[in-house]
Amino acid sequence: MNPETLFAVALGIAPPWEVVGVDFSQETKRLDIRIDFPRGAQFACPVCGADAPVHDTTEKSWRHLNFFQYEAYLTARVPRTNCPNQGCGIKQVVVPWSRAGSGFTLLFEALVMALARQMPVNAIAQLLQVHDTRLWRIIRSYVDAARADEDYSGVTRLGADETSARRGHDYVTFFFDMDARKLLFGTHGKDHTTVERFVADFAAHGGTVDNVTDACIDMSKSFIKGLQEQFPNAVLTFDQFHVIKLMNDVLGKIRAEEARQFPEELRKTRYLFLKNPDRLTDEQEQRLRSLTRFDLGSIKAYILKLGLQFVYFAESRQEAEILLKRWYRRAVRSKVDRIVKLAKTIKAHWQGILSYFDSRLTNGFLEGVNSLVQAAKAKARGYRNPDNLIAMAYLIAGKLKFPQPT
Repeated sequence: MNPETLFAVALGIAPPWEVVGVDFSQETKRLDIRIDFPRGAQFACPVCGADAPVHDTTEKSWRHLNFFQYEAYLTARVPRTNCPNQGCGIKQVVVPWSRAGSGFTLLFEALVMALARQMPVNAIAQLLQVHDTRLWRIIRSYVDAARADEDYSGVTRLGADETSARRGHDYVTFFFDMDARKLLFGTHGKDHTTVERFVADFAAHGGTVDNVTDACIDMSKSFIKGLQEQFPNAVLTFDQFHVIKLMNDVLGKIRAEEARQFPEELRKTRYLFLKNPDRLTDEQEQRLRSLTRFDLGSIKAYILKLGLQFVYFAESRQEAEILLKRWYRRAVRSKVDRIVKLAKTIKAHWQGILSYFDSRLTNGFLEGVNSLVQAAKAKARGYRNPDNLIAMAYLIAGKLKFPQPT
């Protein structure tokens, strides 16, 4: 078997295409494989599929998988057909080893997509000696193509969360299918217009706004406004972890303020107040008990935090509402300004908090995805373009189906 035939078999080159030359240069560390077709060959018209004669050709090259440690390139005359059928005209043929408009072979791009799930794109760029901008174009192209085939007609329960794209106030917002536990849509910003953009994309993929029955979010005013306007049938559930986080934030601020007034008593108690009683050591439990003899807002906030957590152990919405009302009365009677203010926030979002006991939705899965996205961003030392972060999020959580090259 001569080298041309060997490489034709290895590359899957089929008539009318044929490998006509193989050149290897040790000086330039490069393998060049030349592909051509015989005179008089016909190709399928890109419009109607009928066999059509060649009108003219343009020479093009594509980067292929490395041949051992050497870069490999395919070069071919790409024909334009002149189809005799009315309405077709002169069209360029798409070669079987590459996507239209790409400077890489399908196998090279498949390697890039496989590596992108495991390592930063800038590291892949160094490994393959290709500028990372070109690799991002590959990734976004495959993500866009895979998303085009997605069907959202069965989506009925949503989740939404925002994450930072870069330092400062640059954010992206993600929308999820809570039942399939997959990312549906990512977009720039975190205001109510993100919901409008999601609705347009949702409809483009067969989703029906009226079929959405539930949405789990934090207490962001923009999410509340956007979802209420765009999904009239959706019952909002405010994520329980966000509710508890608000309580922990209040506790932390109260403790910090009192620590400045009573430095000896509250020294090294920051993490003590974040723990639940069952996670305290004997020494920590004794320390906490010793603080109860003081009339501290920190102690009141800690007890109320435990009480708010206890609400979520309720077995029904009715039981939860009884416990939440009891918690609210204790909170407003605490006479600690920050606690009273939080209690009013809870009251303003009452129905959405209690909706958890019907929907049982939480954003725990979303926070997990957020952690993976942020870890990928940290490993890559940030992304110059938020679109790259969104593309990476689709790779991580989109459950997209990519074509497998042969």
